[in-house]
Amino acid sequence: MGMKANMGNTDRLLRSIAAVIIVLLYFTGVITGTLGVVLLVLAAVFVATSFISFCPLYTLFGIRTNKKAS
Repeated sequence: MGMKANMGNTDRLLRSIAAVIIVLLYFTGVITGTLGVVLLVLAAVFVATSFISFCPLYTLFGIRTNKKAS
């Protein structure tokens, strides 16, 4: 069973925007410390999942925001 795209374009865009906001907040010093690092990791995951259009958690919960693929 391979990875089939389960993320739609809107989902991918929102994750990318969230990642950019997190990175900006971190590098401007608004978020720091452990929380900052955790959010940076989350931002990296958002970017990676957006790039490949696949979210493993969506598979676990049966969620699909990509209506084109079946």
